[in-house]
Order: sequence, then structure tokens, then C-alpha cells
Amino acid sequence: MKQSRLHDYHVKLQATFEVVTDWQVPLHYGDMLAEYRAVREAVGIADLSHRGKLRVTGDDRVKWLQSVISNDLLSLQPGQGRYSSLLTHKGKMLTYFRCYMQPDAIMLEDVGEIGDQTHTALRKFLLYGTKAKMENCRESWGLLLVSGPKATAAMKVAFGTDVGELKPVTFISAGIGGHTALVIRTEETGERDYEILIPSDGLIPAWERLLEAGAPHGITPVGSQACEALRIEAGIAKAGPDLNEEIVPPEANLQEKAFSLSKGCYPGQEVVARMDTYGSVRRHLVGLVVKGSVVPPKGAKLFTGTREVGWVSSATLSRFRRVCAELASSPRAETASTPPMLWAARIARCEGSCDSQRCSRPAISGTARSA
Repeated sequence: MKQSRLHDYHVKLQATFEVVTDWQVPLHYGDMLAEYRAVREAVGIADLSHRGKLRVTGDDRVKWLQSVISNDLLSLQPGQGRYSSLLTHKGKMLTYFRCYMQPDAIMLEDVGEIGDQTHTALRKFLLYGTKAKMENCRESWGLLLVSGPKATAAMKVAFGTDVGELKPVTFISAGIGGHTALVIRTEETGERDYEILIPSDGLIPAWERLLEAGAPHGITPVGSQACEALRIEAGIAKAGPDLNEEIVPPEANLQEKAFSLSKGCYPGQEVVARMDTYGSVRRHLVGLVVKGSVVPPKGAKLFTGTREVGWVSSATLSRFRRVCAELASSPRAETASTPPMLWAARIARCEGSCDSQRCSRPAISGTARSA
């Protein structure tokens, strides 16, 4: 069983662990609700080192990736990033990741926990004679997530860098513990999110500096259980449960985000182009709020009367465990007639005594595209 370099720190913090792919990962540190509230109201820190990470080098690195992944990398400058995916020839999503352009390399980070799936899938396209080298960095690089309204202040004190002006999926380089790290503005919880992508030997110094710098702001270690609730409430899809070989990118509302219709050929391009041309997207990933406290399992079917119209891909108990929030795939015709769901979601978040300044948002912000 694989472990993060921070495993002993998690043990000292009395973490309860779960197994994600082949790693031991903190599920929570004793109080999932406190961890959730830290991100919504102050700042939280999570260890995401178990996620898949790749580093692509060589003279042909951009040309090679450009020919196989779904989005356009040619316009990226160092310090910029972009979402992308790798599709089957039928347009289905094998994997979903962010690309970060460096002067001498391109880093890829999975959006989700899918083990070595991205590395395995891309390796099949790396043909003999291509001047590109792909390094699996899942164990040799660590990844920290710092999230919350006070995350910017904690990051500045910890590393002496002002990250407040970073736009999503852009980054700067910073020296941390004798290592060069990528400090990235990212999208994971619906709050202000930053990631520190760093060689594993620098993971402990980065963690310690963040805990020290964030202490005045109430920084709290956050486990995967709270991270998952935050993600689903924010309507953020991830590889694995939501994005997989049952989904074509347009069905997940990834237009202008994770695939290009103008860059030229890549596996699956004809399928997504045809769907765009003929408007043949028949289902969408949407957000739902369900009254009650029963969380439907992954794959639970959705019905209108006796007619099956979709399935649940991710679900969680929302804040204060008052409602169930979920992401689901449903036919376009069904979701197009449900604007009241947004209104109902606002009410559900505010029943009883709610002290959140953000409760005017729908519990699933991702529903807007489908309504």
C-alpha cells in the first residue's frame, strides 16, 4: 500500500484513512463538518499526493501531446494551463486532467483519483522515434491543496509570493524547501483554491510552512470526505465517477474548457465535432438537490414516472447534513424543464439557522448550464 510522505503527520493528527486506488488517504481528522467549515469560512489544507501526475519533456513534447489530447496547447505560454482529456475513438473520456506549460516541460495533473490511468493510456500513443519522454510522477511529486477565503493570505505568508492575481489554471514557480514548486490557482471546492505541486522531498517543508503561516487564519487539515462534499456542492466534475468511458465531453458541459473543435485531428474528434454540428447532445451532467438525508449510491437510476432518464454519478450530504446534493447524468429534454430546481436548492441550503454568508448560492452551482 502506497503512502504520502506526509503519512506520519496524518497519523499524529489522528486521521482515519481510506484506500483510494492503491494509496492510503486521510478520510477525515475526526470532525468532517469542522473541516468542511474551515474551507467555507477560513482555510483548509489537503494532501492530494495520491493523484496521478506526469511530466512530459523532449523536443516533440508539445507536438506529440497536441496530436493525442482533446484540447489545444499551442497557444499556451509558460505559466499558463488548460484542461484537457484523452478520448477513445468513439469520443468517450478515458481520462481528464490539467496541463501546465513550463519552459522545458509540460506537467499533467489528474482531476480526480484514477491511479495510473492517464499514464497507461497516453503511453500507448508514445511511438518509437517520437522525441518526447513521459515520466510518471505520482510517487516522485507531491500535491497539496489550500482552499478557502483566507487561502491567499496564508499562501503569501508561507511562501512570500502574492498569488491573489492568479487566474484559474495559471501558476508561478516558487522555491520551497530547496525545491522548485508550481503554485497553481485551481478549481476544487468552489472557494479560492491553490495547489502546490512539488517534488516529494519538498512536501514536508511545504506542509509545515503552510500550517505555521495559516495558524492565525485557522488553517485546518481536510480529508477526502469534506473535499468530496465541497466539490459536489460546487458542481465540479472529476475523472472517475463523473467523467469516464460512459461520457462524451459535451455531455459533461466541457465546451470551451476541455476540448477543441478547431485544433485538428485527435482521437474522438470526429464524434464531438459531429455532436456540435448536429446538436445531438441528448444528456447532460447536472446538479440535483434531494430532500431528506438518504444518499443515493453511485449508479442509482433516475426516473420520471416509470421512465428511466439518467443515473447518479456522485452524491453527498450537504452542509449541516440537511439535504442530499448529487451530480447526475440526465437527458437534455428532462433537465431543460427544471429551472425551479435552482430556486429549491437555495431554499434547502438556508433552512433553519444558517450563518453562512454564501448560502445565497445554489447547493449545486453547476446546474445553470442545463436549466
